[in-house]
Amino acid sequence: MKIAKVFLAIGLLVVNVGVRAESVDSAKPIDIVVHRSPTCMCCGKWLAHLKQNNFNVTDVVTDNVQAIKDKYGVTQELASCHTAIVDGYVIEGHVPADDIKTLLKAKSKVVGIAVPGMVSGTPGMEMGGKIDPYKVVSFDHENHTKVFNSYEGTK
Repeated sequence: MKIAKVFLAIGLLVVNVGVRAESVDSAKPIDIVVHRSPTCMCCGKWLAHLKQNNFNVTDVVTDNVQAIKDKYGVTQELASCHTAIVDGYVIEGHVPADDIKTLLKAKSKVVGIAVPGMVSGTPGMEMGGKIDPYKVVSFDHENHTKVFNSYEGTK
């Protein structure tokens, strides 16, 4: 009787571990549409970062990225080189994939998140190992911003 219980426990453990591993490995890719300039080199690196983190990227190359920013309420203070849309949220600039996933899980009542400017060390802007400190900020329809996440720099 004890042996049967041990085998049953082991069997349940194996099945449970197998189900968890399968759900992690087969996680559905996240669809994201990225609008970028044809001349920007770092945007391609950010797209690669997204793809490495289970995003299904639709790459929209345009000569008028500003029109997209205007359409989605990205102010000059928030602007960077590319604008993405994922599940109704705006993602501006070199936002780390994990922050996008956190936003999607939290279902925050914001327009989106941004890394304003072109910060060294952000995904796609890795240059010579230098990482400047930076903040990912959330923004709403009234242009209020709040720190969503912050990163320490290295010298």
